[in-house]
Amino acid sequence: MKIDVLTTFPEMIEPVIKSSIARIAIEKGLVSIKPRDIRVFSEEKHQKTDDYPFGGGDGMVMTPKPLFSAIRHCLEEAKPEVPRIIFPTPDGKVFTQEMAKDFSKESYLLFICGHYKGIDQRVRDVWVTDEISLGDYVLTGGEIAALVIIDAVIRLIPGVIGTLNSALSDSFSHPLLDCPWYTRPEEFEGLKVPEVLLSGHHAKIEEWRLEQRIKKTREKRSDLYDKWLIKQTKEKK
Repeated sequence: MKIDVLTTFPEMIEPVIKSSIARIAIEKGLVSIKPRDIRVFSEEKHQKTDDYPFGGGDGMVMTPKPLFSAIRHCLEEAKPEVPRIIFPTPDGKVFTQEMAKDFSKESYLLFICGHYKGIDQRVRDVWVTDEISLGDYVLTGGEIAALVIIDAVIRLIPGVIGTLNSALSDSFSHPLLDCPWYTRPEEFEGLKVPEVLLSGHHAKIEEWRLEQRIKKTREKRSDLYDKWLIKQTKEKK
């Protein structure tokens, strides 16, 4: 997978892609991630990329020309690949694990990182294919959001992590939240691992894990629990 990140702050991207899962994915040759400085494509003095909004109002808006030029440059360079062009924005669709799975099947993702009051609407109208929100809050810029999406996506690419089944069993890859997990030692400061996990009885272990998933989801995410319960009721009819 090829990933380009259009940003005015490439230094925010570079340390992260040199660490953890991103680094592993790059070293394995499964992913390439390249931050691209939007300022390089500005023809303004001091490589300016923002201006005041038409109609008045507080704040600044990122101008269309540098972004159009940057996007066209990336598309020309990547031919014949056609990207999903993702714009992280608070007014987009809320990011989900299903979206991460969908993106992980693509060969090319191009992220546009906005700042200030966002980017000129014409960029969104002409180029953006996916407007994604991490939730009901606002970040200073799109870089952190882009990195979150990238991390969620690349870990689902076969070969990136040791056991893909581990990623596929995480919370939100299943209708219910994930169950508790334990490792050695069996007892730590008086705290013991549940006996069922030491029993070797796989059917009972799976039953216990499902019970824990149901309990955690009911307590922490009643919305997900209700959806799961409705689905279970329909399937039993």
